[in-house]
Amino acid sequence: MSHFGRDRTSAASVRSHRPSTDVDDVLTAFRSGDPVLIHDAADREGETDLVYPAREVTPDSVRRLRNDAGGLVCIALADRVARAWDLPFLQEILSHPAAANHRLEYDERSSFSLPVNHRDTYTGITDDDRALTIATIGAAAEAPKAMDFSATFRTPGHVHLLRAAPDLLSDRQGHTELGVALAETAGLPPAVVVCEMLDDETGGALAPSAAKAYADRNDLRYVDGTHLIERLG
Repeated sequence: MSHFGRDRTSAASVRSHRPSTDVDDVLTAFRSGDPVLIHDAADREGETDLVYPAREVTPDSVRRLRNDAGGLVCIALADRVARAWDLPFLQEILSHPAAANHRLEYDERSSFSLPVNHRDTYTGITDDDRALTIATIGAAAEAPKAMDFSATFRTPGHVHLLRAAPDLLSDRQGHTELGVALAETAGLPPAVVVCEMLDDETGGALAPSAAKAYADRNDLRYVDGTHLIERLG
C-alpha cells in the first residue's frame, strides 16, 4: 500500500506515471490496496474523494486521509451489508426538529447511517482507533451475517457509515455508490473509505486540476466519475 508523503515521488517517476482515467488501471490499483482519487461530477458535489478499500486501511492510511484529504472520513457500505447489520439511514431515525425538512441542493437524500467505534477502541478518534474500526468493518463486509455488529461496535462513534443505494449507480451516482461499485468490480468486499479532498488555501473543495497534480506527485490513480459510470453503471 502506498503511504502518505506529498513529495516522496521522484521527478522521473512522476513523468512515467501520469494520473490515469483508464478504469482498468484504477481497478488494478484499487485491487492491490492502493487508494484512488474519484471526482464525482461538476454538476453534482464537484468534489474529489480519496478512496481506500476499507479492509486495507492502516493507521498510516488514516493519517493520509486527515492530512492530505482533510474532509470527513467515512465508510461506504453496500445496501445488502447495511441491511444485514440493521443500519438505518440516519435522517429517518432522528426525531430532533433540526432533522425536519432535510433538503440537499445536490441530491435527494443523505447516505449517512450511524457513526461508530470498535468496542476495543478508547476514544475512537486516534489513527490507531479509527484504523481498527475501519479495517474490521471492511473485512466483515465480505460476509456480514457472520459478525454480530452490535457486539463489535458501539454508537455514537467517530467513523461515519454511509449506506449505498440498492442498485448503486443505477439509483444514485455519489461517491458512496462510485466507491462501492469500484470495490465490487475489483472483487473486494463492498466497503470503502471515502474522504473529501479540501483546498488548504480556500477551505473549499480541491479543484480537479489540483487533485490530478496530487495524484501525479504520489503515483496514484485519478478518475472522473463519468468514466466509472460508463464502465461500471
